[in-house]
Amino acid sequence: MALASPTTAEQVMAAIEAVVAHGASAEVEGIAAFLDTTANRAAAALDMAVELGLLTKHTNTYRAASPLCRYILSAEQKAAVLRIALEAYVPFNKFRERLVSTADVSVAARQTKTLCGLTADRDEVRDTLLSLGTYSHALVTEGAGHYQLEVGALANHLHVLSAASTELMAAEGRIRTQLGAAAEQALANIRDSVIVPLADALVRANNRDGPGAVQQAGNAVEAHIDALAARLGVVLTGATGIMSKLQKFENPRRLPAKLIHIGTYLGSVRNAADHGTDPQINNARWRIRDATGLEYVYVACSFIAATVAFERGDPAEI
Repeated sequence: MALASPTTAEQVMAAIEAVVAHGASAEVEGIAAFLDTTANRAAAALDMAVELGLLTKHTNTYRAASPLCRYILSAEQKAAVLRIALEAYVPFNKFRERLVSTADVSVAARQTKTLCGLTADRDEVRDTLLSLGTYSHALVTEGAGHYQLEVGALANHLHVLSAASTELMAAEGRIRTQLGAAAEQALANIRDSVIVPLADALVRANNRDGPGAVQQAGNAVEAHIDALAARLGVVLTGATGIMSKLQKFENPRRLPAKLIHIGTYLGSVRNAADHGTDPQINNARWRIRDATGLEYVYVACSFIAATVAFERGDPAEI
């Protein structure tokens, strides 16, 4: 339903980032908990991301629908992604046209609501579209409730995304080298769920986003464990998360204890980054050091490569 509930650009981009951090898909309740907000606010942000073509929705589950979702590692990239998406969003284009014609944001919002059949009220339409426009720099505030269009910014945003794409391509090349030829070959059919998030994690680590690096690399490790279990005939029923799933490889033993212990480290750090407060540290949150974020990515690569080598019967290595 087109713009049924108000939201903000910040909430929309945060919701997209949360879906990406969850891996393959996520539900409203999980996104709300991740963002520390209400389910209604999370749903409004997620639904706007769907309208913008950045996410898809199936019942209560959201997935990334656009490759642009990978390019949200910095504020500049988020603004660029939103600006590109807005160019294809009819309500925003109508609002921009009516704003040029009327020079009145309230009148433009009322006319846009009518022309596009939006269900939110006029003020909610106005505030949401203004938030999307100013965040993405498609609109520039002049003060006193007046706005103007930003001229020539789209090319700048395309340049930002081009540079981000080059950075991600370089990161993927580094990850492939770190994994080695055997692991790269074994992962060929699950590139999107293992190699891609590892590359994203490396970029996040290099940008000093330790928690983001751990989340993405942790997703890759869990996806690899799922695929490895399927190949080795290990049943993961009832297991959730890296550590719980690795326990299924112990009886009967399908992986050496030392490799499982390395995986347990990866699971522990991921839990520290993702599970909120910890009663063992006075209900505080663990802070992920920049160095830990970078190290985590490389340990994840080593763990994946070592488990693939063991599966192949190659000489044991860590």
